[in-house]
Amino acid sequence: MSKERKLTFMDHIRELRGRLTWSVLALIITTIIAFVFADQIFHFLIKPAGDINLIYTEMTEMLSTYMIVSLAGGVVLAMPFFVYQIVMFVSPALTRREKRYVYIALPWITLMFVGGVAFGYFILLPPALKFLTSFGSDIATPQIKIGNYITLVTRLLVAIGAVFETPVIITFLSRLGVVSPQWLSKVRKWAYIGGFILAAIITPTMDPINQSLVAVPLIVLYEISIILSKIVYRRRGKTVTRPASSPS
Repeated sequence: MSKERKLTFMDHIRELRGRLTWSVLALIITTIIAFVFADQIFHFLIKPAGDINLIYTEMTEMLSTYMIVSLAGGVVLAMPFFVYQIVMFVSPALTRREKRYVYIALPWITLMFVGGVAFGYFILLPPALKFLTSFGSDIATPQIKIGNYITLVTRLLVAIGAVFETPVIITFLSRLGVVSPQWLSKVRKWAYIGGFILAAIITPTMDPINQSLVAVPLIVLYEISIILSKIVYRRRGKTVTRPASSPS
C-alpha cells in the first residue's frame, strides 16, 4: 500500500514538473513576442506620465529595461496558459461538473486580469505618477531613470491585474465548498484592513488619495465576491444562512 502511494505521489511530481516545463516554454515564447513589440510597449507604458523626460545612466540599463518590459509583456500574454496549466494539474480532484465550471471561469480570469491592468493604467497611474514627479520639484529637478520608471509601472500593473482576480478565485473556491459566504462576511472587517494594507504595498506613493484609489476597488471586489459566493451556494442547493445538513 505504501509503495502504491509512493508511486501515486511520484506521478503527481512528474506531472507538476511537466506543467512547469510547459509554462516556462510558453513564457519564453511570449517574452520573445513581447520583445519584438518592445518599442510599442515602451510608448504605451510611458504615455500615462505625460511629458516626462526619462534618462539612463548605465551602459546596460536600456538592455536590462528592454528585458524587463519583454518579460512583463510575456507574463501578461502567458497568463491564460498559466491558469490553464494550474487547472489541469488539479482537475483530477474535481468532478465533471466542477471541471465544466472551471472551463467557464477561464475566460473570466483573463478578462479580470486585463480589467485590472486597464484600471491601473487609466485610473491609478496618471495621479500616482503626477504626485511622484511633482513632489519636491520646487527644490530639485527630477531626472527619472528609465529602468526605475519601467520597473515601478510594470510591477504596479501586474499586481493590480492579479488582485482583480479576487472575485473569480473566491467564486471558484465557493463552488468547491472551500469557503462560504458566511465565512466571507464574518472576516469582512479583516478583509477591509487587508485591502488597505495591500493598497499601501502596491501603491508606490504615500499619498492616501492614491492608496484609496486601490483600496476602494479591492473592497468593492470583495463585496462582489461575497454576492457571487451566495449565488453559487444557492445553486449548490445550500442556504446562505445555514450550511446544508444531512436529513434527520
